[in-house]
Amino acid sequence: MIRVGIVAGEASGDLLGAGLIRAIRERFPEAVIEGIGGPAMIAQGCDALYPMERLSVMGIVEVLGRFRELYAMRASLVRHFIDNPPDVFVGIDAPDFNLGLERKLKEAGIPVVHYVSPSVWAWRQYRIRKIARSIDLMLTLFPFEARFYEEHHVPVRFVGHPLAEMIPPVSDKQPPRAALGLPAQGEIVALLPGSRMTEINFLAESFIRAAAWCAQRRPGLRFVVPLATAATRERFSQTLNAVAPDLPVTVIEGRSREAMAAADAVLLASGTATLEAMLLKRPMVMAYRVAPFTYWLAKRLVRISHFALPNLLASKPVVPEFIQDAVTPESLGQAILDYLERPECAASLREIFAEIHTALRQGADYQAAEAVIELARSKSHHSMVES
Repeated sequence: MIRVGIVAGEASGDLLGAGLIRAIRERFPEAVIEGIGGPAMIAQGCDALYPMERLSVMGIVEVLGRFRELYAMRASLVRHFIDNPPDVFVGIDAPDFNLGLERKLKEAGIPVVHYVSPSVWAWRQYRIRKIARSIDLMLTLFPFEARFYEEHHVPVRFVGHPLAEMIPPVSDKQPPRAALGLPAQGEIVALLPGSRMTEINFLAESFIRAAAWCAQRRPGLRFVVPLATAATRERFSQTLNAVAPDLPVTVIEGRSREAMAAADAVLLASGTATLEAMLLKRPMVMAYRVAPFTYWLAKRLVRISHFALPNLLASKPVVPEFIQDAVTPESLGQAILDYLERPECAASLREIFAEIHTALRQGADYQAAEAVIELARSKSHHSMVES
């Protein structure tokens, strides 16, 4: 029997939490697991003390507007878990909410795990001190994150990434092309200018102009563009009609992984999509642009030399990155054509991606469950010895 407290704050954390709970229950079918989770965690038997939607807040203004509610929710969780102490508490992502909760629980003698490292290795590195005071163990999805915590003497365990389990080592282009109604023959480039409206506003026109630049030089080239929502699809379509209405492009809503799997190369914004494209073994070009002041501020805070996840994982530049003023139709277009015109470069990149895929394929759910169970047992044994 094991009691686990757990809090996830958004959809990605809900999926991680569901996998963790499933793996724990394989070892302990009668495990009591309670806290905050979404539908996937609840389906695996998590007793939800609050709806996860109340934690899913993005943006400074939105957080400030609900500060009192979030503060009261966290205080209530602290009281609940101190009055009903679990054998271990797991905070999944949501560091702004979870780290404060975790510190209170750790101070009360409850073993604490944080699952998914904040990007402290990239910027605001001073936060490592707060993290060290708040947790007993950090679980990371990537090996370079684990190395950072080891260097700062914070207990850590690299568990791998669940996406590396979900995406097979080899991905055939034909099934997703058929599913999306794309031509079985010919070259296709996927354009992913981001999932948020701000990203569409900053990148859509450059991506469209880069695609048109490529199409002029490589007749027969087609494009597929998956957009996350109806609103972003509408905004992209408006820009497309204004800039390149004759571009041979298929615009779809959602299904971004299928679109990348169907493609010969991918032009995309920085983010999780770069990880998916890498696991699909698709050559990619990464671009990102933000407001000038945001970029000015970020340059002074960021402490990494690469931004694309494949480059961070390879510890060297293996895919082209274009940031801010470097995002031009010509630079993006030429980088895409380099892949299409030099298939040996794409083949070499696929080998690198395959090595990284293997390294990330660690059975993340079971590794995380084992780490959580080990911490609960070690702390329980320590308490028995002390008493």
